[in-house]
Amino acid sequence: MRVADLKKRLQESEGQVVAAGKDYVEAAESATLHDLDVNDFGLPKVKTSEMVTVYSGRMARKKSPGRVVYDALILAARDGCCPLCGQRTVSTLDHHLPKSLYPALAVNPLNLVPACSDCNKLKLDVVPSSAEDQTLHPYFDDVEGQAWLRARVVETSPAALQFFVDTASDMDEVLARRVRAHFKKLRLSFLYASQAAQELSNIRFRLLDIYASGGAPGGQQVQQHLAAEAESRRKANVNSWQTAMYSALASSSWYCNGGFDAR
Repeated sequence: MRVADLKKRLQESEGQVVAAGKDYVEAAESATLHDLDVNDFGLPKVKTSEMVTVYSGRMARKKSPGRVVYDALILAARDGCCPLCGQRTVSTLDHHLPKSLYPALAVNPLNLVPACSDCNKLKLDVVPSSAEDQTLHPYFDDVEGQAWLRARVVETSPAALQFFVDTASDMDEVLARRVRAHFKKLRLSFLYASQAAQELSNIRFRLLDIYASGGAPGGQQVQQHLAAEAESRRKANVNSWQTAMYSALASSSWYCNGGFDAR
């Protein structure tokens, strides 16, 4: 760094940054990030604005010394897909706990989550006041062990889908509330309904062909096709909107028996 004074103060703050990182990991592993006191994550020798600048200028900026870490985190997202919404393309890093309030975590890789710009904006710089206020953390929260994303068919012309959270009774209640809060805060019902509307339009002609192909009753053939599509997607991602969508379609006798052609 060219600013010798800031470099010196950062070096002197190293122990505090490391300690703050350890406290953060312990809280994340026990789902108690909401219990952390923001006053414990300031750095007496470094201003918050300076830590924000260290992140933006020395890590996020292209060709900066820390950019290699930034890029590695961006590329860590599976299929380049935002882990917060599971749909849009990763384009930035989100500070799980905001850098403006937790400056000691500003450049901590475990506090930096690859995300799309929309999810990054929707999360906002908010301090969680309770466990359910905290959005899901892709590095520490495992919610893929059971299906919780569901959909229902809306019998309109054209057909539509509504997405909602339906957690299993054996899921930890706090985690279940967090899943619902995450779903609501990031407006995932609207995102998935929009994507599903396009998919419904894309599969219409294929379903018409299946319905009219002969053999077993058309509705039965359509149902079997949709059920197979749902199972294929379930094996890839149990809680994708595609899994929820095809499962709902396969379960709707109205849709299978011609609702797919409602216009």
